[in-house]
Amino acid sequence: MDLKLRGKRVLITGASKGIGRATAQIMAEEGCDVILVSRTAADLDRAKQEIRQKYQVNVETVAADLSVSSSIDQLAARYPDIDILVNNAGAIPGGTLLDVDEARWRAAWDLKVFGYVNMCRAFYSLMKSRKAGVIINVVGNAAQTHDPEYICGVAGNAALTAFSQSLGSVSPKDGIRVVSINPGPVATERLVGLMRKKSQDRTGDIDKWQDLLKPLPFGRAATSEEIGAMIAFAASEHSNYTSGSVVIIDGGLSARAQTF
Repeated sequence: MDLKLRGKRVLITGASKGIGRATAQIMAEEGCDVILVSRTAADLDRAKQEIRQKYQVNVETVAADLSVSSSIDQLAARYPDIDILVNNAGAIPGGTLLDVDEARWRAAWDLKVFGYVNMCRAFYSLMKSRKAGVIINVVGNAAQTHDPEYICGVAGNAALTAFSQSLGSVSPKDGIRVVSINPGPVATERLVGLMRKKSQDRTGDIDKWQDLLKPLPFGRAATSEEIGAMIAFAASEHSNYTSGSVVIIDGGLSARAQTF
């Protein structure tokens, strides 16, 4: 299927690894020019070289801390004419209410929750002036599962999901679409690291981490490419009537009210 994305300019945060990097590769394959943003310049450079070698598109990188508002202002000033914004940066720590202290909670929300809100504010204004644009917020299914052992993420993801729905409910009048993509467990480096640690703690064998994923739907976590493909489709013209929507990609995990 031709997603009709060729020639679009796409800015992706958290783009050096995992879902962000997979999304960048899929967008590049569709003929988009991509702007990769994350904190680590070395990881960005590796992603840039890989994408450039495979696809004949323009690739730019920006190393920036999006928990700092001035970094977002600079990014918007540098790239005022992007067609698609994919907010994907940020990892919220696990733990119960008593496990996550105020400093860790605020640091996590500064990057993911307020980072997304500030990115949307900065780029929505620019898109509104052109009466065109798509914003995809990669949030997470904790908004649906309500796992008390991931309570900081539950609250943050619930806030961003509602934020995306609220903004997306009125954005069509400005020619803009806003969609929330809420993945469940995804086989990123971060998840593999967490599972290896959990396997070591539970069984004493770090190499049995994949056994912990067997209770999941399909007996595995999602791949980054599966999430990236949905992001690309949601951003494409084939989804032109989709805004204020939440797309949950967790194999039915949250539908059966079971956490992982």
